[in-house]
Amino acid sequence: MSRPAILLGLIGSGIAASLTPAMHEREGDEQGLRSQYKLIDLMKLGVGADALPDLLLSAERMGFAGLNITFPCKQAVLPLLHELSDDAKFLGAVNTVVLRDGRRVGHNTDWWGFAENFRRRMPDAARRRVVQMGAGGAGAAVAYAAMMLGAEHLTIIDVDPAKAEAVAGSLSARFGAGTVTVAADPAAAIGSADGLINTTPIGMEKFPGTPLPVELLRSSMWVAEIIYFPLETALLRAARAIGCRTVDGGGMAVFQAVQAFHLFTGLQPDAERMLRHFTSMVQPQTPTG
Repeated sequence: MSRPAILLGLIGSGIAASLTPAMHEREGDEQGLRSQYKLIDLMKLGVGADALPDLLLSAERMGFAGLNITFPCKQAVLPLLHELSDDAKFLGAVNTVVLRDGRRVGHNTDWWGFAENFRRRMPDAARRRVVQMGAGGAGAAVAYAAMMLGAEHLTIIDVDPAKAEAVAGSLSARFGAGTVTVAADPAAAIGSADGLINTTPIGMEKFPGTPLPVELLRSSMWVAEIIYFPLETALLRAARAIGCRTVDGGGMAVFQAVQAFHLFTGLQPDAERMLRHFTSMVQPQTPTG
């Protein structure tokens, strides 16, 4: 009981199955902390993202050291923060909020989480032309990661074209005019793509299905997901069935948590240990074929 205590939480909708609490609590234990990580589920509370001001204030008053932020709050939380890291400012999305000395500082660890997972799982993948489904809070971070990974051209498709245009415009200004564009027709974009990334929530248990017709996939493509529950989405299952190389969202969940843990605690987490712990929790879901 003499170990330092830390209280953390996750704000999002439909997050009952999240493995983030277990990852942070286990690593905290390994680091000599008494960690408690609470789920603040908007769906369970019967509220929307408009409840964020009250939830943040309550977390501060209860002594939370930090909060992770997920769908649908990664952009809605921005005006409620005192300061943003450079990455969060550029991306316009926050998934980690450090609460310290009466200040709320927003960070984005999503992009590095995706990039690190992809580097480890598919270091030799072709990245000349990449298509990404989704331009929301996670989508902006993953699009940035794709460009940092060396994508020569990224096409973004979203049900909200204005949102896709905003992400494309921001990235093109940084990586070069015309390097990131927007398309409305996935068929045309997929036809010449080396790889596909899904950053939409379609494929999660609460949003079943695929973000595009699976008939558009080709065996020569790679397909990456950011969803990790379920670990094998309908999109990945269809991709594997025709021989595509795939990357599930598990590693992204781990590596974004690695950075978030460091921001919350000031301690350096053991990334390999966190990855092993995550794998042990999802192993029964892992496809064997």
